[in-house]
Amino acid sequence: MKDKKSLDQALQTQVKRRSVLKAGAAGVAGSLLLPGTARLAMAEDKKPLGAWPAGSDGDTVFLGMTVDLTGPYSAQGAEQKRGYELAAEQINAGAPQLQKISPLLKKGVRGKTLKVGYADAETKPNTGVQAATRFIHDEKALMIAGSTSSAVAIALEKVCNREHTPYFTAISGSNETTGVDCQRYGFRVGYFAYMTCKAIAPIAAKELGKNRKAAYLTPDYTYGHTTTQSMKEFTEKEGWTTVTNQVHPLGAKDYSSYLINIANTDADVLVCVAYGADAANAIKQAKQFGLLDKMKVVVPYCSAFLEKEVGADLMAGVLVGQGFWWTMQDQNPIAKDFVEAYEKKFGGKPRDSALYAYLAMVLWADAVERAGSFYPVDVVKALEAGEVRDTPVGKLSFRAEDHQADCNFPILRGKKKADMKNADDFYDIVEVVNGKDVLPPLGLLGCKLGDYI
Repeated sequence: MKDKKSLDQALQTQVKRRSVLKAGAAGVAGSLLLPGTARLAMAEDKKPLGAWPAGSDGDTVFLGMTVDLTGPYSAQGAEQKRGYELAAEQINAGAPQLQKISPLLKKGVRGKTLKVGYADAETKPNTGVQAATRFIHDEKALMIAGSTSSAVAIALEKVCNREHTPYFTAISGSNETTGVDCQRYGFRVGYFAYMTCKAIAPIAAKELGKNRKAAYLTPDYTYGHTTTQSMKEFTEKEGWTTVTNQVHPLGAKDYSSYLINIANTDADVLVCVAYGADAANAIKQAKQFGLLDKMKVVVPYCSAFLEKEVGADLMAGVLVGQGFWWTMQDQNPIAKDFVEAYEKKFGGKPRDSALYAYLAMVLWADAVERAGSFYPVDVVKALEAGEVRDTPVGKLSFRAEDHQADCNFPILRGKKKADMKNADDFYDIVEVVNGKDVLPPLGLLGCKLGDYI
């Protein structure tokens, strides 16, 4: 508080001094005005906002990452942390790979070194909000990122909007994140329920048949409900019918009652909306109940590492939507750079949770460079400008009206174990979806962005 008060006093003194000079010597001041002076004066007139300008003083800037290191989405949270670590390392080193994404990035961001802090959000909105608030108030964080649960993501974007701090989701599948709960300071890099359901429904109808009867397993929170809603909408347009929707709590261990209810229907497709450890438990138990012997499986929004957790035998033939798959490197040199850098640093192939974390930090840094400032409003406006960047999933930009990225993503089909070429070769790419083709029409999901200040 003392630093903020001193800064306010200094700004007021500068404003008064300029006013006196302007009144007493306007002609002289005008004749001596140097190029760039007007821009500097405007910057000086901006009042402190969020953690700016205190957070941009000195040689370093701080970014706060809220990642789910415990809870049902911990595998994805750990993968996000690795994505952030790789991005920060490359940005600070001025890695040449970044030039293909952002030609403006050199070494650091505006010459400053990134320092990154991590906190476990525990897959709980309150925990995530507390961590983000500490990062902004105590560490002067200029950007917050991270989420796997959409409930956490929506809570974070609301608190960051209140604090005038740019926030980027890592994983958030709910329609509401850039729909009715959208925020001026919130941005989503990745695909979400509406996009993946619109993309996968016609593929599922083509591969599994038009007249299918679907049973849903739905986690009881915003992601689950909006994904099931969108999947029902788009599959029913393909001739499918919905025979049951079994809603379960987040983090459920025992799915027997839900699976018995499904077994008592004539469903021939299991649509698993469950995510992370929930999806793995549900599919394993569905096999034990004998459901997979008579039902096909579709996972419209598939979590990273589900295939490893349940094994190739259960995933063979399963259709899934996912934000990224490492074999996209065969067609995209930027994806190849990302996969190779990740594998060199961490071993193994990256999944979409690492990619979205990586992209969030890189695209924030690019926006700062384009804005020429860390001032939060300038950064938000730079992100809204529609600048297109080449990324590991193709060309990408944010829509100014709802801050949703028009990202491409793959629809995958699980391979038989005998067809796998290596330990990570779980999927064939059925189609890489053009993100622009499956974005919801503007206004459909109820987004109304608020003011900048």
